[in-house]
Amino acid sequence: MKHALGVPGKSEEVFIKVSKVILAVIAAALAVGGTHGVAFSAQTAGSEFLVPFPAHHVMGNIYFVGSKSLGIYLITTPQGHILVNAGLAESVPGIQESVAKLGFKFSDIKILLISHAHYDHDAGAARIKELTGAKYMVMDADVPVVESGGKEDFFYGDRNDQRYPAAHVDRVLHDGDRVQLGDVVLTARLTPGHTKGCTTWTMKVQDGGKSYDVVIVGSPNVNEGYKLVSNAAYPQIAGDYERMFQVLRSLHCDVFLGAHGGYYEMEAKYARLKDGGANPFIDPDGYRNYVNERDAAFRAELAKQRVAAQWASPLARESRAPVLGRSSD
Repeated sequence: MKHALGVPGKSEEVFIKVSKVILAVIAAALAVGGTHGVAFSAQTAGSEFLVPFPAHHVMGNIYFVGSKSLGIYLITTPQGHILVNAGLAESVPGIQESVAKLGFKFSDIKILLISHAHYDHDAGAARIKELTGAKYMVMDADVPVVESGGKEDFFYGDRNDQRYPAAHVDRVLHDGDRVQLGDVVLTARLTPGHTKGCTTWTMKVQDGGKSYDVVIVGSPNVNEGYKLVSNAAYPQIAGDYERMFQVLRSLHCDVFLGAHGGYYEMEAKYARLKDGGANPFIDPDGYRNYVNERDAAFRAELAKQRVAAQWASPLARESRAPVLGRSSD
């Protein structure tokens, strides 16, 4: 048998090999997708981020003041409070109400931090600064985004529906920087990829005479439409995701929290609080499983995009052509 282009077997061999790789990647993506999905919708409709959820005590001096979707945390000290994440601009009244229900004063917030510069986590920052005078501290690579109101975002910057009130950053953070208020110290760990300055916060908390390591995950997710291959706006994106997973795996975690409650199954754990047993937010296994599952999802998506890029290359296009015109004599 020989082919129309006169290269016996070569074209068909390439076609079969590439096809097998594609099928393997698709199977891997389906296998690891789980409940979290391989790629995430860029931004859920704002109204879904505003569905209320009961404010509650997590552990020690950490309290949840977010919504059903958004992980927003109040960390209290005698010298004032730290707020981690600002939510949407429309989230601010709900945050105020949650803080008050827990018996604290919103005006006592002295420091504002975020997990990353997407509007569902930082759009409320300008209003919170205005109401409290809090110092806004942001990882260096995300500073241009928050100070431009989202215009400098590598992916969403051209979308008007992702814009929000710009807010001045009072302190530019770098990987490993410590944020301290009274005796409470949070450490900023750069976990890039989802945004260039995506930040995972770590701290220790005392509860019941014991000390626990807390990890508030920034985001390990690949949003829908993200280009992991040949991304001119963010050339090192794939490498940054790999760095992020290395950092997350290096962290010791007792108490697992995140920028969205869904990361750590917040609703189910909250429901277990009334049982009066062990604190459900102590979940080192859940943390490890989540990081592993998200890493597998990222790698499946990266492999899929690499195959697609190879498939679109001139060599691959040439290799496919003879299959349709095959002849035998």
